[in-house]
Amino acid sequence: MDASRWVVWVLVAGVALVLWNVLWVVAVRRWYRPRAELPQVLRARCEDGWELVIHARRAAVRRFEEPVLLCHGLAANRFTFDFEPPYSVAHYLTEAGFDCFSVEWRGTGHSRRPPRGRRYTDFTIDDHILQDGPALLELALKETGAKCAFWLGHSLGGLVGYGVAQGPHGEKLAGLLALGAPVHFKSEPFLRTLISMGVRAAWPARFRQEWMSASLAPFLGYINLPLSDLLVNPKHIPPRIQRQVYANMMSSMSRKVLLQFQDWIEHDMFRSFDRTKDWRAGIAQLQLPLLIMGGSSDRLATPANVESQFALATAPDRTLHIFGTDHGDKMNYGHGDLIFGTGAPSEVYPVIREWLERHASALPAAITAPAPNPVEEEPREPERSVP
Repeated sequence: MDASRWVVWVLVAGVALVLWNVLWVVAVRRWYRPRAELPQVLRARCEDGWELVIHARRAAVRRFEEPVLLCHGLAANRFTFDFEPPYSVAHYLTEAGFDCFSVEWRGTGHSRRPPRGRRYTDFTIDDHILQDGPALLELALKETGAKCAFWLGHSLGGLVGYGVAQGPHGEKLAGLLALGAPVHFKSEPFLRTLISMGVRAAWPARFRQEWMSASLAPFLGYINLPLSDLLVNPKHIPPRIQRQVYANMMSSMSRKVLLQFQDWIEHDMFRSFDRTKDWRAGIAQLQLPLLIMGGSSDRLATPANVESQFALATAPDRTLHIFGTDHGDKMNYGHGDLIFGTGAPSEVYPVIREWLERHASALPAAITAPAPNPVEEEPREPERSVP
């Protein structure tokens, strides 16, 4: 067979493989989609023109004035908190009487960039703090008529909360709950190598790891992916939940965001992209109520990391809670175990709910939610510029 035919066969095989993978991922996501009633889909426009998708889940009987903002971490989306019960913080808190709003940060899920201007991947964590957080907060307050809101953030979502609390919108936060959110970044060779690989894989714009996660999702529970123990302890999460999480919850990572994390890890900092704003130092100035939580086996937000984070705080109302067997829990919680571990609904969620109930403003009379409008269709995947 001559060279030209070999080239044709290689091209045909490549196209067939891509088409097969597309069909495979679509089928996997459909098969493992969370079986829960869809939340209300809202949109919040940021000052710079970005449009965020916010998923609102209303309490059937609203007992508290302040809504709860549920903020996911890096490479995740709104399914972090709004999943299939019993592994759904949003469902759990709405049953307790709170209205919940789960965000999808810019570059995640169905958020949309401005029609003209910046590329879809041209953003940093600064934009989450200065643009996305305030837009989420304002929308939730407008929808509920409340004056303040609670911020519950996992990992990066907690860090964004610290940044928002230090800005002009901080006075609109009734309290901040940080779950597995590291503000110290120990510069270990392994971690530096890992983030460096991520930066390279994201060239020139972003790392599309959600496609790989969905492709491999059906095999989880039978095999463990390399480095998966950094994010979760597979022994603590039911196999089907692992498959659902990896099929639905993963999102791409902006190269600029990864570069910012690289700076934090190499210099043990929690600061702005231009290195002029130190958000870690600002934690000592916060006076709003704080609940700082971590897992005893979390390799990203280690117990020592969370304890040193707590030591930075000076707020008169601050609480530290490490989940693990030493504290009477059924397991030693890892990073994702705090939400999806088998013990999370009975050990982690109640701590969050009880803290919120102690700090929330009870309504004089419980409000029964009106009949919802027809749920807007899940927004289609927006057109994105190809780097």
